[in-house]
Amino acid sequence: MTLLVQKPSGAKLLMRQTWAPADADAAAYIAAVEAADGQALEEKTRKAIDDFVIGCKADGIWSAIKASCILAGARTLTGALVPLVGAAPTNVGPFVSGDYNRKTGLVGDGSTKYLNSNRAGNADPQNSLHLSAYVTENFAANQILVDDNGGSNVARISRGTSSRFFFFSRNSTAAVTTTLASGTGFLGSSRTSATNVNARSGGSPASGTSTSAGQSTNNFWFYSQSGGTPSGSGRLAFYSIGESLDLTLLDARVTQLITTFAAVIP
Repeated sequence: MTLLVQKPSGAKLLMRQTWAPADADAAAYIAAVEAADGQALEEKTRKAIDDFVIGCKADGIWSAIKASCILAGARTLTGALVPLVGAAPTNVGPFVSGDYNRKTGLVGDGSTKYLNSNRAGNADPQNSLHLSAYVTENFAANQILVDDNGGSNVARISRGTSSRFFFFSRNSTAAVTTTLASGTGFLGSSRTSATNVNARSGGSPASGTSTSAGQSTNNFWFYSQSGGTPSGSGRLAFYSIGESLDLTLLDARVTQLITTFAAVIP
């Protein structure tokens, strides 16, 4: 925004006013990313983040997000691993700068690299849990996007054979499944009660009956089974963990964020 300012002599000066985030949580996150990057983000990139946080709050889903990273937008991998909410993930392997793309996110190698979210499988109520990820490059067959290695209590999003995806939510025998022509875009699950689980993929909802069996004490890992061998070669641009929420609303906000990044980042 450019302002006209009147000098005492009557002459006018043009002064540039720097755009700033409207939301305090977005502002704090952006400042932390810029400090990690060592330089400022573009104004349109900053605004996309601000709009995302404001939108999540307006939708009533922000408070349910307890751990999250926007794995895109930042200028560096270090900046991308700054948490939007909750603890910072531990970079194991590790991922290196060549694995990161500002528009499309972070790609796994399927064998040595994963993110430990540092969010425990029992940190959220047994009958209220969501997991989500935004995939920009498909995971291979029989690979895991996120997992807490909970045995009979496992919470996981994984790809099976072909384009079938499995959403476990603290029950290893009753997954909600979907089949997609492409495994890219938003994928998420939300346990809403002791017996019901919703899922979302490819812009479409799914649901199933799955009685919660218990909670894991292991942390959630992305690109791997927690405590197991890394097995994710796809690319993620966002993840979140927390209490049950409306997946349709989260899908819309995350999809808009990543779509905007692709359009405004040089």
